[in-house]
Amino acid sequence: MTQDVSRRSLLTLGAGLGATAMLGGSALAKAPKLGTQAPYFHRFNFGDAEVTVVSDGPLPLGDPGGAFLGVPKEEIKKMLTDNFLSPDNVVLEQNSPVVNMGDRLVLFDTGMGTSKAFGPTTGRLQKSMAEAGIKPADIDAVVCSHAHIDHIGGIVGADDKPLFPNAQVYIAQSDYDFWTDEGKLGGPLKDFVIHARKNLLPVKDRLVFIKDGQEFLPGIQAVAAPGHTVGHTVFMVTSKGKSFCFLGDLTHHQVLLLEKPRMEFAYDTDPKAAVATRVKLLDMLAANKTPVMSYHFAWPGYGHVVKAGDGFRYIAEPMNMQL
Repeated sequence: MTQDVSRRSLLTLGAGLGATAMLGGSALAKAPKLGTQAPYFHRFNFGDAEVTVVSDGPLPLGDPGGAFLGVPKEEIKKMLTDNFLSPDNVVLEQNSPVVNMGDRLVLFDTGMGTSKAFGPTTGRLQKSMAEAGIKPADIDAVVCSHAHIDHIGGIVGADDKPLFPNAQVYIAQSDYDFWTDEGKLGGPLKDFVIHARKNLLPVKDRLVFIKDGQEFLPGIQAVAAPGHTVGHTVFMVTSKGKSFCFLGDLTHHQVLLLEKPRMEFAYDTDPKAAVATRVKLLDMLAANKTPVMSYHFAWPGYGHVVKAGDGFRYIAEPMNMQL
């Protein structure tokens, strides 16, 4: 009897709503579309540290066939469509963690800055930091995984003045030397070199060169990861016995370069070395179940990598909206 009454009640309710809609009643939505999005930051606790991920905005690479090499284009497109991603335009995120260690505020990588080499959606790091309530003058250290255009581009502004006036800048010397070499201005790397020189030369007196295995700041250790660039570095961040690894550009995509980590990437300085480094470090991170923060994975880029056949799989950490 109760079930029959429930069905009749639902049918009656549905008929009533339909009539209301046809008559132009209050069931019709009249609120205007807002056209705004949530602020582009995410914050979580890690050990005794507070981590705030801020975004420099999406970075579209375009046709995946031009960047991801060594695998048939149709296979790459299937990998993307199987994961409900566009097969025609690979869009990377730019996730920069700001780690508050209690006694210092550390920013990892800085985005594209003023360059629009990858379109108009990049260059919002300063805006994202403002949305998160973080002042550039409060940053004590800017840690650079490498000197590519989308990682050091936000160190100085359009006026060539440092955007983080009180920060020291940490980078591998081999990467600094390679990407600021004026002898490369006449070659194919010209645009990257111009951008690196624009951002790194004005802070030359604040540079601190880091080495493999060095704990150059309390709780932050450099781990050499060459191949993508000569001095590409990932970082182990540790607080109260917990650690996560900031991957920089160890892998650019949460599907393509994880499922097939031996695939080559067009922007690698030494693709063969990049593959060897990627497989070695991902094996270690998966075996140790170490959380990862990836600069280019889907927002906000924090989770785990696990072994899956000859490759890996990324499992995103659920966003906890309560601190």
